[in-house]
Amino acid sequence: MVRHSQQTDSGRSVTAAKLLVGVMGLAWGFNWVATRIILQALPPWTMRSVGIGLGALVLFAAATILRTPLAVVRGERLKILTAGFFNVAIFNVCSAYSQVYGTTSRAVVIAYSMPIWASLLARLLLKESLTPLKVTALLLCATGLAILIWPLAEDGLPLGALFALGCAWSWAAGTIFLKVVKLRTPTLVATIWQLLFGLLMLIAGMLAFEGLPHLWPLPAHVVAWIGYNGLIGMGLAYFIWFVVVDKLPTMTASIGSLLVPVVGVIGSALVNGERPDLPDAIGFALIFAAAASILLQPNVRHDEMPE
Repeated sequence: MVRHSQQTDSGRSVTAAKLLVGVMGLAWGFNWVATRIILQALPPWTMRSVGIGLGALVLFAAATILRTPLAVVRGERLKILTAGFFNVAIFNVCSAYSQVYGTTSRAVVIAYSMPIWASLLARLLLKESLTPLKVTALLLCATGLAILIWPLAEDGLPLGALFALGCAWSWAAGTIFLKVVKLRTPTLVATIWQLLFGLLMLIAGMLAFEGLPHLWPLPAHVVAWIGYNGLIGMGLAYFIWFVVVDKLPTMTASIGSLLVPVVGVIGSALVNGERPDLPDAIGFALIFAAAASILLQPNVRHDEMPE
């Protein structure tokens, strides 16, 4: 009877975690939509400083409630700061400017080509094998990027697409850096400090490029989206990720990451009125297939910092 009860509780826990995967994908996907709306009222560095600041507050509050020690293992502060530079500061600045100069749908899909670039870096730095599947994914990704970027390049430098690639590259660099240094600090704690270090860099950039922030008055709908961006899209979604990866197989958890570009593209069409044309749709499909082939490999753990 006790064993049956434990199995039932375990089954319910897994079911709840699977539901959280969907919530996580929706939260991150609509976060790209939120960014687009907020950028109409706030400049990029200010917008990111506010969002990351709110997200860090949520995670610090969660750690306090859970009584999670926030101590960093000796000698790892500089490593976490470096990871925060790539995963938080550079990624978020590039993702903001990718939407200043381009469409949200194109930005989110290109950014989520990250697994392919991480595979290449892993080959160079970790000597991981470049399997036929990874080569196929690279070819799919390259074809998709060519379809998306080539028409834009005919009209000049495609800044939006290049900033989106900057997102993917910085995220991949941060991911592989963490694999190289092999942090002993717990992942949740390391992520909280990455957000804090990244926030300090973003604030410095804001003061240097935009000056003191002007956060009032703002339209009510922008304030609502700012709250969503920081509290849900940054804070809650990060926390859900750590719940999910502890309870589900990696492949199942990775589906949450793959939901993000899908939700981002659909959300940008519904909320922002973007209408991708046929070449865009083909490019999106190829890059999505490339990312899926990497993320959904069986028995391969993906513990990269979520975005």
